[in-house]
Amino acid sequence: MNLDTLLYEVRDGVAHITLNREKEANALNLQMCRDLQTVAIAAQEDASVRAVLIGARGKMFCAGGDIGAFETAGNGVPTLLKQMTIPLHAAISIFARMDAPVIAAVNGTAAGAGFSLMAAADLAIAGESSKFTMAYTRVGLSPDGSSSYFLPRIVGRRRAMELMLMNRVLSAQEALDWGLVNQVVADDEVQSAAEKIAAQLAKGATRSFGRVKKLLLSSENESLETQMEFEARGIADSSRDADGKEGISAFLEKRKPTFRGA
Repeated sequence: MNLDTLLYEVRDGVAHITLNREKEANALNLQMCRDLQTVAIAAQEDASVRAVLIGARGKMFCAGGDIGAFETAGNGVPTLLKQMTIPLHAAISIFARMDAPVIAAVNGTAAGAGFSLMAAADLAIAGESSKFTMAYTRVGLSPDGSSSYFLPRIVGRRRAMELMLMNRVLSAQEALDWGLVNQVVADDEVQSAAEKIAAQLAKGATRSFGRVKKLLLSSENESLETQMEFEARGIADSSRDADGKEGISAFLEKRKPTFRGA
């Protein structure tokens, strides 16, 4: 798929999405937001996609929004920001609700919307020199990209408030300690480590993964009884799937299951 700001390729069940504005520190402009929506839809609609890996070219994962584009827009910045957030938020919503797990491979700094994009992923791998900062209020703006939803659920309200008000810069180790990332590896191993996880997930029970994602999305807002009802429906539906049947059979037959994502 030929896009202006992203690279997109599906290999062995994994959709590889690579931010490709290296000279601009992979900052999000209007076209990148639109391109993210395009690839999110493509990945969701492609039955062969069973995991999604989001990475970036260059030494920065994503510096956030393209401040230079804001300056160029002049008095039209509010309009531009609305034009950007609509496709960006649509993309994040699709990633969050698709069955395929989404892995972020963070090289260098994840700031602003880059931080938000990483926080919205299901799993995140970071290089040991990576840095994380919200940075929105530093330039007089407020957060977008779903961070006000996902961040307090990951680190708690107090720490989310600290990150958003104080613009604290977290090291990779601090991000790991706070639960923002799942693993920290050497800088030159970020992509390979993330690809290994994506490959493993791409061989898993994709529909089951999707139900896990939906259950965790609803768990913060539903009552105990409602959530348990969702769990009951989910596990029953999973048992009807080919992968559910295969998993049960493989367990009883003492063999490794072969899941097909169906």
